[in-house]
Formats: sequence, structure tokens, C-alpha cells
Amino acid sequence: MKQMQPVRGTSDLIPEEKARQNHVISTALNVAERYGFRDMATPIFEFTEVFSRPLGASSDVVSKETYTFEDRGGTSLTLRPEGTAAAMRAVISNGLTQALPHRWFYAGPMFRYERPQKGRMRQFHQFGCELIGPHSALADAEIIGCGAQILEELGVLDKCVLHLNSLGDTQSRQNFREALITYFSRFSDDLSEDSRRRLETNPLRILDSKDDGDRALLDDAPRLPDYLSDEARRHFDGVTAALDAASIGWTHDPLLVRGLDYYAHTAFEFVTDALGAQGTVLGGGRYDGLSETLGGPVLPAVGFAAGVERLALLIEQLHLPGSDIAVLAADETAEAASFGIAQSLRHAGLSAVQLMSGAMGKKMKQAHKMGCRFVVILGADELARDVAIVKDMQTGTQSDIARALLSDAITQMMKGTISE
Repeated sequence: MKQMQPVRGTSDLIPEEKARQNHVISTALNVAERYGFRDMATPIFEFTEVFSRPLGASSDVVSKETYTFEDRGGTSLTLRPEGTAAAMRAVISNGLTQALPHRWFYAGPMFRYERPQKGRMRQFHQFGCELIGPHSALADAEIIGCGAQILEELGVLDKCVLHLNSLGDTQSRQNFREALITYFSRFSDDLSEDSRRRLETNPLRILDSKDDGDRALLDDAPRLPDYLSDEARRHFDGVTAALDAASIGWTHDPLLVRGLDYYAHTAFEFVTDALGAQGTVLGGGRYDGLSETLGGPVLPAVGFAAGVERLALLIEQLHLPGSDIAVLAADETAEAASFGIAQSLRHAGLSAVQLMSGAMGKKMKQAHKMGCRFVVILGADELARDVAIVKDMQTGTQSDIARALLSDAITQMMKGTISE
């Protein structure tokens, strides 16, 4: 039945996949906390204007991809398509615009209506970091450095290339915008339908087009570095000097514009060729105008977001966490007592799973398949002697241990301080 399948663009996270995503997020949070970022969360849905105003009506996210609906009171709401606008809304609505800087980390599901692809779903997961307050080029470098270290500790940095560009300040982008309009207007009949629309609304987005016809026109198109103001050039030079000092490799990509309207100055993406056409796994930049767009004061800010699904595809085979101990009853008379043993082991802080069905041989095979280090066996004979058999699945040795001493004994065995 169609109703018994996940909705197109969504997927079930069965334990193996959930473990990989948990590993990505926990690694990211661990690194982010070393940079001073603190974990936070925003609601999954917001008032539609939180996204439509800053992302821009011309962006693909707003014009084609948002899940927007009216609630029963007639209010327009949108499932969050990204995390940055929601995080900045939280700064403003919680009265935190004077208590700067803020270093925030977030992780959670996002929603975009687009064609599902490898590593790109309609319900997907992101983590991100936002550094709100500093205007310094060092803040940009620190955000990039944090992203690079997360990728390094996930073991995927060597599969990625850091693409870097400057979008300049307001005057830089205005001069560049006029140059793009002049250039692309000569080829308006050759542009794709989307790019003709963007020519009127946001010509910088043409540089990000995936249409082959559009891309054929880019070789001779104006380049943003030629239109940077002195201040914008100094900011970009400060970012690259800091990255060079920290030995963070980068390549200049003058066509990198990012997909959202609120970026300024630094834009960056970590790109891989290991996932096909959708190669960006972590990207971001500076968005000094976002707060003002949302009705707040001017707040300098820089951040990044990363796709959890894509990173989970990149990481090598992951050892899934399992139970340390399997507890099984050798016969019916010992079932209740074996349950009591499993409970006492868990209360002692140990990971124990009770194997409940099948013959002894089948239960032992199950324990082996689950990767359990120890098996605790209890039968009528052990009940009578008030002991349990503890078998080390790595060495194959086993011994009788008093039931009252099981938790302490297994704890010591796991520490390797005693020999069976």
C-alpha cells in the first residue's frame, strides 16, 4: 500500500543510519563546544515572514521549495528550510541584541520541497554554528576553521576542497549587479527561464545556475573581485591571511555566491566530488544584514550549516554501539531470575540485553552477532548454587561468579584489572 511507505523525500532512520547521523552531530557538537559554541534550538515551524523576508522572494528556497501552510487561525506558517534566519529571529525576540557576542550551535530537521537525490531529501537534517556580534575577519576565519575541524574529526576533510569568495559590501555588490545586468541583458534570449527572472530580481543568482546554457555564458561574465571596494578587499585579505596562518587550504572561487540573499563579504563552501553533482557538504558566510531585515538592529554575524545526510554518506564504516552483556536463561525456571540479573547490571551502569527466545545455541549465536563482550548464563543448577556463568566472548573462557557480585566482577573484567 502506498500509505505504508514513507512520503516521497522522507526516510526512516533505522538504527544503523540513525547511529551514523548521531555520530555526525555529536562530533560536530563536541568540536563546536571547544570553540565556545553553545547548543540551542528553534521551533520547527515559524511565521512565514521569518524566511520570506530575509531569504528573498527571488530565491529558489522561497519561490519553489518552502512548505508553507495556513493554520486554523489563518496565520501563514512555514516549516523551517534552514536554520540561520530562525536563529537570528531568536536573538531578536529574546531581547539578546545587546548581550553580544553569541556563539550558537544547532542541529535538527529542515524541510524543502525539491527533487529527492542522494544525500538530499525533502526532510533533511542540518547542524550549524552562528557567531553573532563580531565584524572582524577573524570571526569569518574562526567559523571556517570550526567547520574544517569538524570535517577533519569526521575523517572527511581530505575528501573536500574549501571554495572561498568575497561578496563584498553593499556598494561592491551594487556595482557588480549593474555590470551583470548589462552583460546578461545582451544574452537574455539565451538564458534559461529561471535566469531571465533572476536578471530582473537578483542577477547574482545567475552565477549559481546549473543550466548548461547559462553556464556557457559565465566564462566572459564580469567577476566580483574586480568590483570590490577597498574595505571589502581588506576584509577578504584578513580572512585569507588567517586561514593561511592556520594552514587551512582554500581555493578562490569567483563564481561562488551562495543561494540566499542576506550574505555579504565572505562566502565559502566545502565541496566534495564523492557524492555526485550535489557536492557541497558544509557552507556559509557572513550575513550582516539579516537582523535588520527581520526588524532588529544591524548585527554583524557569520555562520555555516552542514548536511548531516551527506556527511553520513561520506564517513567510513562506523562501528555501531551495542550491548556489552547478553543475559540468557538456560531453562524456564531461571527466566525470572535472569531478568533480575539484567536489571541489576543496568542499574550498575552496564549495558545489558536479555535474550528471550530460542535454544541455547541460537541465543549464543545471537549474542555473538550483536557483538556482546560477555554472556551471563543462568540455569537451574546455577540458581541452586546462587551463581551465574560469565563467558568472555573474546577469549572463550568462562567462570562461575556469585550472583551478588556480578556487577562488580564484570565491571572489573571490562576494565581489565582482573583475570577470569
